[in-house]
Order: sequence, then structure tokens, then C-alpha cells
Amino acid sequence: MPYSSDVTGKSAEITALPLDHLALRGGDEAPALVLRSGVLSWQDLRTRVARLAGWLKNRLGEAAFGGEHGPRVASWAAKGELTCLLPLAAARAGCIHVPINPLLKRAQVAHILADSGAVLLIATPSRLTTLEPGDLPDGCATLEEAGALALSETAPPLAPSQADPHALTAILYTSGSTGRPKGVMLSHANLWLGAESVATYLGLQADDRALAVMPLSFDYGQNQLLSHWYVGGSAAPLDYLTPRDVVKAVERHGITTLGCVPPLWVQLTEAEWPPETAAKLRRLTNTGGALTVDLVRRMRTLFPDARLFAMYGLTEAFRSTYLDPSLIDTHPTSMGKAIPHAEILVVNDAGGIAADDEEGELVHTGPLVAQGYWRDPQRTAERYRPAPQGSIYGGMAVWSGDRVRRDADGLLYFVGRRDAMIKSSGNRISPQEVEDAALATGLVAEAVALGLPDARLGQAVHLVVRAVPGAEDAEGLLPKKLAADLPNFMQPKVIHWKETMPIGPNGKLDRTGLFEEIRAGLEAQA
Repeated sequence: MPYSSDVTGKSAEITALPLDHLALRGGDEAPALVLRSGVLSWQDLRTRVARLAGWLKNRLGEAAFGGEHGPRVASWAAKGELTCLLPLAAARAGCIHVPINPLLKRAQVAHILADSGAVLLIATPSRLTTLEPGDLPDGCATLEEAGALALSETAPPLAPSQADPHALTAILYTSGSTGRPKGVMLSHANLWLGAESVATYLGLQADDRALAVMPLSFDYGQNQLLSHWYVGGSAAPLDYLTPRDVVKAVERHGITTLGCVPPLWVQLTEAEWPPETAAKLRRLTNTGGALTVDLVRRMRTLFPDARLFAMYGLTEAFRSTYLDPSLIDTHPTSMGKAIPHAEILVVNDAGGIAADDEEGELVHTGPLVAQGYWRDPQRTAERYRPAPQGSIYGGMAVWSGDRVRRDADGLLYFVGRRDAMIKSSGNRISPQEVEDAALATGLVAEAVALGLPDARLGQAVHLVVRAVPGAEDAEGLLPKKLAADLPNFMQPKVIHWKETMPIGPNGKLDRTGLFEEIRAGLEAQA
């Protein structure tokens, strides 16, 4: 079933199929998924997706499919057969997949389950045991990962779906600068065309194999699988502990595509790479933060035969730009140009298309734009607004809040971020979520979370707090309580204790003043 957009121009050439049709792309005996337990061929992949989809359909029952959207099925597990196949199986069954970052802890998971209205959570036993009474929404059942896979082995297979490509098939939760994570609604077409777009500009072939090191709850983490499956290629999911694990996996599995966030690239360039192992990589991709000039040079020296793709994106529109590898040496700080199926505009403060080298807001239009935030019309209206005049695609656009400029050659450069969201080690962290966790301990009266530049993390979380008067051993207890309540990537690198918190002219806590004070202190120590 083709995807037909309601806009004119180049979008008329775009087609998409139901997401589960990705299971039909490769040759029967060719490898599709490389797991610890063995290699799944494309025929194995087709069989297991069909049976997992059939089991889901029967397990949930017809009544679960009677609403406006399909039933939400959440997964909370490390990378493995279930987490890799569930996006396709859920799509075939008519469910909406809600992948949960395995690094999250019970408080964040409880919010996602309640907000999405999940009816089923499939997770590893160790994660399920951390949930407390009240963490599951009414009507949400739980099942261990191994049990779900075992039950699906004998389930009647479900035929490929004929779903409307516009239909909702996944909700990915992402953090903003304020509040708890919000669910980005993705259609079959969003994910299908995202896979096609990335496969196209990366030049993927059927003999390519990705090492999937990024979490599958991230848009690009999931796309590592989908883009390679689009061309009939394969992927090897890896939950690594050390950079050496990545090096060994590249050698063992014959990896040709490696995508990472900048902090991991820093670690990998410090690792020992046998020349014959480094030579296996055909392409390197970066997302989740900008590459520095020094890091680009190190990567180009270590992997001289690999093509290096610098990329920029946001979950609300999947991916926006990439830099042609032929330009990485001469323009290492550029975001590049629009990816296939995307139109990227720079809109100045007057609402018009910015001139060359004029700063403006990055606005993304086209069929990769998601359907908004799940059950959150207010925040949807803030971020998703009509495309500006001059857009080829028209329709609804994502107004990113990021400030960029475009040079005379059409190359984009990042200027700054309008919101205060912290990006650490490729993770998007809501300052308010960290602050709420600190206040919930009862040890502090005020809290401000900031992202400070960090050579290895991109940004490190610094937490500025004022203790509750009379609180005993607040400085000793707060780090322990935060360690129990927040995932590792949200933990403050430094906690700064204040007798009084500075107030700005608007009567609010002076975040800018605190940021400048801490940054100056860090620079003085350097």
C-alpha cells in the first residue's frame, strides 16, 4: 500500500509501506540479525516476526483493538531478539510499540507506562522486580521477556499487514527542557521513510552489517536496524561495557557501519584498534551532539578508509541533516544539508526565510515529521506549527527551537539551543526531571540542574541546591538518594551547595547567573 502525501511537489514521489514489510526485504538464507545465541537468517526473521505478531494479537484479544489507536505494548529490556523484532511484530499485529530505555528506573518507567496507557509490559525479570505497587496503570499486564519469546514459538503466524502508512505504530519517549518525558507519535510512514532516507544517503548495500550500540528506544538507535533491513542487510545488537567490547565486536562480526554519539567516539579513538579491524568499517555515523575539530581529525586518522557522516536530528522529525563525507575535512563543524525526504528551512525572527549567514530557527517539514506528542495537545501546538511561507512541502512543520545559520553554499551551522535541555553522552535530559528528583528527597529546598561543557560527555549535569533548614547530613545523603532514584546518565557529576540561591530580575532563580558562575570556576581550574 503506497503512502500518498496530501502536499504537492516532490512529496508526490514518496511512497511507504507498513513497517512490518521490512521483514520481507532480504534473501532467505542471508543473515538478518546477529545475536549472542546465533544468527537469524532472513527466513528466520520472517518466521519469528510472524509468530510474535500472531501471539500478540491472540494474547491481547479482539477487544483491545477497538479504540482509535491500537493497544500500547511496552518493552523494557536489553538488546536481544525481543527488542529487535518487536517493532515489526507490533506493527503487524496492529499494536503501538513503546520501547523504554533499559537504563531508566522505576519512577521514569511508571510515568511512561501511565502516560502511554500501556496494556502489556514485556521486560527482563530483574527490571520487573524493581517495580512497586502502583507503578503499573490499571489493566497493564507484565510478562518476562523469555516467557513471551517461548509462547510466541508455537503461535499461529500472522500474514503481512495492510495497515494504512499514516497509522500510528510507535511512541518514542523523549525529554524536553521542562517536565517529564513526552511521547512522540510515529507512523508506519515516518519509520519506513526514515529507513529509506538513511539507507540512501549512507549508500547501504545488502552485504552491510551495523553494530547497534545505541539504545533501541532512541530514534536513530532503532534506525540502525531498520535502515539496514531496508536494503536486505543485517545488524548485530551490542550492549557494551567498555570500548574494547566495541572493537572486538567489529572484528568478530565483520561490521561495516558503526554509529555512535560523540562521547563514545572519544573513547573509541583512545582504544587500540588493529589496522585490519579498523579497515572493516566502511562508514562511521555520529548523532546526539556535535563533533569537535580535534575529534574529527582523530577519527579520520584512525579510520582513513571509512566515510564519516556527521548528522543532526530531533526525535520530533527523526533526522534533519547530514554532512557529505567529502566535506568533513574542510567543514568539520557543519551540520550539512537536508537528508532525503526532508526540507530544512532557516526562519529569521521576522518570520521570513533567513538570508545567507543570517541566524534563525531550524524548521523541518516533510513526511518525516512525526504526528505530535501523545495525548499532549498543548505541547504539540508549541512545537508543531504550520510550515512557513516558501516551504515546498507545506503542511505541519517541526519548529526545533535550535538556532542555526546557512552559508552561501547551503551548508548549515549550529549556533545555539533555545531551551535549556541537557545533552549528555547522547542522552537528552530534562533539567526539571533532575530537579524534581532532588526536591522529592526532602533534603533540599531549591534545586537547579545545568548542563556544563564536558570534554567526554558533551555536557555534564551540575546540580545547584540549597538545603532544607535543619536537614541532617543533607550533603551526604543526597547523592545516595539520587543514585537510587535516577538512571546513571542523569546523575549529577557535581552537586554545588548554596546558602542562598541567586534571584534574577524576573523573580525566578537566576539560572544564567549560576551557569556563568560555575563555568567561570571550571575555566579557572583548567
